[in-house]
Amino acid sequence: MQTARTVPAATVVNLRDLGGIALGRERRVRQGVLFRSGQLSGLDPAGDLAVAALGIRTVVDLRTADERRWAPDRLPDRARLFVADVLGDHPGVAPARLKALLADPVEAERMLGGGRAEELFADTYRKMVLSPGASAAFRAFLETAADPGARPVLFHCTAGKDRTGWAAAVLLLILGASRETVRSDFLAVNPAVRAAFAPYVQKFLDEGGDPAVAAAVVEVRPRYLEAALDAVDERWGGLEGYVRDGLRVPEPALRRLRDGLVITG
Repeated sequence: MQTARTVPAATVVNLRDLGGIALGRERRVRQGVLFRSGQLSGLDPAGDLAVAALGIRTVVDLRTADERRWAPDRLPDRARLFVADVLGDHPGVAPARLKALLADPVEAERMLGGGRAEELFADTYRKMVLSPGASAAFRAFLETAADPGARPVLFHCTAGKDRTGWAAAVLLLILGASRETVRSDFLAVNPAVRAAFAPYVQKFLDEGGDPAVAAAVVEVRPRYLEAALDAVDERWGGLEGYVRDGLRVPEPALRRLRDGLVITG
């Protein structure tokens, strides 16, 4: 099954083009207009030719204020920054503290051992659906992606897996992708994220950390996505209600998304 295409960037983690993902009936996402990644604090705007070639016009940063302060983005040449803080209502939750969770194996075991890490992340995904602040951030992202003048758009969080993963999932569902396709694309980031966090995980394990805790923190799991989708179904009765009443995305923006990002053939 087609998932987002990896862009071989030298200084950006987990950079992927959503173009080519199947939307059914010989429809797919247009290439070269929507990209996702991890944070851009290490970007070399002049030296990373793979990123420069994308012609990014807008970067949407989904991170918290603390994350942006600790690791500010370096923008591609001539790109503008748009902040859409997903976890501003809950800045201490797990996706905003990935490295901190791996820094102290004893504290990690106390907080996250015995399956609590997976529970914590699943709960965060529910918060990303139910929190008014998160809904406002995702609406802002979708409206930016719908603006032809803003594209190509690159959206990201820290690792490019949780907030970015749900943003991509919602967008693909709006465009007509099946839940099976969305699930495959959601999970496809795991190899890149494992590689990016390998030094932190290895240090955590060397100091006695639980491999199961590290895996639940670094990876995305099917359960995380299902927790968000279940919240959508339980609270709003499905995608249409979530987009209309939860995210409150205007209908003209939805039309621009589909007109600009979907191709046939």
